[in-house]
Amino acid sequence: MQNVLVTGGAGFIGSNFVRYLLKVEPEVRIVNLDALTYAGSSENLKDLPDPGRHVFIHGNICDRNLVADLLRRYQIDTVVHFAAESHVDRSILGPGQFVQTNVVGTFTLLEVVRQFWLIERALPLASVRFHHVSTDEVFGSLEPHEPAWTERTPYAPNSPYAASKAASDHLVRAYGHTYGLPYLITNCSNNYGPYQFPEKLIPLTILNALEGRPLPVYGDGGQVRDWLYVEDHCEAIWMVLRQGTLGETYNMGGDNQPTNLTVVQMLCDILDQRLPDSAYMPHRSLIRFVEDRPGHDRRYAMDTTKIRRELGWRPRQSLESGLLKTVAWYLNHLEWVTAIRNQPGYQAWLEINYASREAQ
Repeated sequence: MQNVLVTGGAGFIGSNFVRYLLKVEPEVRIVNLDALTYAGSSENLKDLPDPGRHVFIHGNICDRNLVADLLRRYQIDTVVHFAAESHVDRSILGPGQFVQTNVVGTFTLLEVVRQFWLIERALPLASVRFHHVSTDEVFGSLEPHEPAWTERTPYAPNSPYAASKAASDHLVRAYGHTYGLPYLITNCSNNYGPYQFPEKLIPLTILNALEGRPLPVYGDGGQVRDWLYVEDHCEAIWMVLRQGTLGETYNMGGDNQPTNLTVVQMLCDILDQRLPDSAYMPHRSLIRFVEDRPGHDRRYAMDTTKIRRELGWRPRQSLESGLLKTVAWYLNHLEWVTAIRNQPGYQAWLEINYASREAQ
């Protein structure tokens, strides 16, 4: 890797990956392409390590001419594709944008790299990589007794978001099989950590608790997820890029399966310890069960045997240590929270998605 195009690099996971790569790869130059929609922000790119090796481009992955120009201008040899609409609730209310970004956007990237790398042969084929970042949600939902998903589990997406990501995964594989595109795919579980957009469960819970607002829990709170600390995810992607077998998929997860209610309760207990003088003690008293989302998957679980065995990767953070680090980050970065919350449409979205849900 010398010249890396990171799509969606101003978003939550993408910006963490940019920081990680600048720290661990001193010779790499990063070209960061982001449309700066609601979930991507220039606030996430402040105080980068070695910013001289980072170029930010405000643009859309669906803009074929722009992407083609970037590949040629910067001689891009590696694409790490994060850019995606990723919030299930938003996909239920407006699926069209998910198809546009996740499917059409991925198709556009694939066509451009096919032209530049495979048809024009602008760079040695052995030196190029297309790394597609996907999700565990493409596999559907598990019953309590069922084994965790492996890389060979058939796809069964249940939400418009999951279906759009499944479609993009299939496109990447098809370009590898049909055209010989050197690709890698990683499917990760729920991420959490610094710079996560405040509408997601963990930051929403932390910030609502700080202000004494209700902590909404969908349904009975019994939905089970695997939680992966974002810096562990970034390390795993870096290892797959450097050591993974081309044309392969790798599952990544935090090796935990708490219920959503358990996660919210853990956050409340951490805040009780960190803020013993809070007027909202105990913070568990703020928990409110609200109407569930339509078609809410009950359980996700990732089998990470392959990446452990082949690459020696395992998460550094347990759920407990990761949540402690995450709470500390948000408490120490309230100015970032304010800047993100002041973005157009943020409060309106929360009203649409949460205020209208009836308490159970």
